[in-house]
Amino acid sequence: MTRVAILTPDPNAEGDHATWRAALARLQAILSAEGIDAVPTPWTAHERDADGLRAFACVLPLLSWAYHLDHARWLRACRTWRRAGLSVYNPADTLAWNSDKRYLGELAARGVAIPHSTWTRQVTRAQLERVLADTGADELIVKPSVSGGAWNTRRLARADLARMSPEPVQEDDGEVLIQPYLPTITSHGETSLLFFDGVLSHAVNKRPAPGDFRVQDDHGGRYTLLDAPPAGAMALAQATLAAIDAPLLYARIDVVPDRHGRWLLMEAELIEPDLYLGIDPRRGAGFAAAVRRRLAGAAGRASPAR
Repeated sequence: MTRVAILTPDPNAEGDHATWRAALARLQAILSAEGIDAVPTPWTAHERDADGLRAFACVLPLLSWAYHLDHARWLRACRTWRRAGLSVYNPADTLAWNSDKRYLGELAARGVAIPHSTWTRQVTRAQLERVLADTGADELIVKPSVSGGAWNTRRLARADLARMSPEPVQEDDGEVLIQPYLPTITSHGETSLLFFDGVLSHAVNKRPAPGDFRVQDDHGGRYTLLDAPPAGAMALAQATLAAIDAPLLYARIDVVPDRHGRWLLMEAELIEPDLYLGIDPRRGAGFAAAVRRRLAGAAGRASPAR
């Protein structure tokens, strides 16, 4: 069998190890059906030296959870893998770029529609009030620019702003992203489109639990497989992939309509997204086939000319 590496969390870090191990077992099973042996290894074990990854046909960072808790280390690891010329899917440069939500601003500059977004290291009441006035929103979302799984994400109403001190607040998490809260997340849900090798595999609608705004399942979010994504969601996802312009093995594009029906990009998840293989009609077979094609293509390029 062809051996590939799947990057996993730091074994010394706090977290739900049972959950990622279950995700690993699922990935190993679907890849095994394509003759691929997926070997787990912590991403933190290869931060400064890539030699331990050279024996693998490729590296899949799909379970490198909690990289956002040590972002400097993550960026250093990505540089190490890039300099070593490893076959990392998705590419190491993309992994570094996608780990900071400032990438959304770059995509917006390339014509991708995103919510009104402000990045800052010091949050002030006046600044938040200005975003409310500029967008006509009633609530705001404030979250770290380097984050994951709704970590340290806050939802602020006008009443919350009224109780704030007018003095600037230095953010402990570094730079933060301020966006208007979109009520359509509750009324319409967030739509995730899953692409393998640039081809749509499946689409999932996600809605938060009653009274919440977070769509992740560990916060009570509810997931529903869609027969087909809305046309506007698909168009935005394709525009996003074109703007990224990288050889992506996998991508999860999360989009939401605003109150006028205009679709907006919330996230382009290119590092360790949940691929929702449990409700994928093909149960991950499309992903496994995409990995096999990449490996076959790499082997073909490495073969000597005849």
